[in-house]
Amino acid sequence: MTTAYPNAPDLSADDYLVVGLATCFIKGDGEVHEVKVVEPIPSAALQAIVQGIPTSYDRAYATTLGTVLLDEVPQLPPNFPPESQFCDEFAFRAIAAARTYKNRPVAKEHIPQGTTKTDFTFSVERKRVLNSERIIKTEDNVKQHAYTHQTL
Repeated sequence: MTTAYPNAPDLSADDYLVVGLATCFIKGDGEVHEVKVVEPIPSAALQAIVQGIPTSYDRAYATTLGTVLLDEVPQLPPNFPPESQFCDEFAFRAIAAARTYKNRPVAKEHIPQGTTKTDFTFSVERKRVLNSERIIKTEDNVKQHAYTHQTL
């Protein structure tokens, strides 16, 4: 399995990749609903998660790009719940994340290929709401004193 991807000739199906199962939330009808989202984890994010920062990932699976992305179609990793959803632009993000492990091969040591890691500092205290909108109002602007930009 060493086929190149049309939009990523520098990558092959055998390239290392980590995908995580994140607990996210969607607002709807005045309520917040929990969803499990499968998304690629870049090497820098994995480094931070392994060091113990709180994360919404409850597991991460080390695999190859060809295992989770077959002909640009996302494939659910083993041991992930069947009701899991793929993140937006999964193929694009998987290719980008695989490049990070190619550029920083030492990151592959955190999770051996073919294994799942679950001992993260899991927390949903700061909820990841996928469909939230930021509405900026004039009242949100910080008021400055008249002399802020003057030379005194």
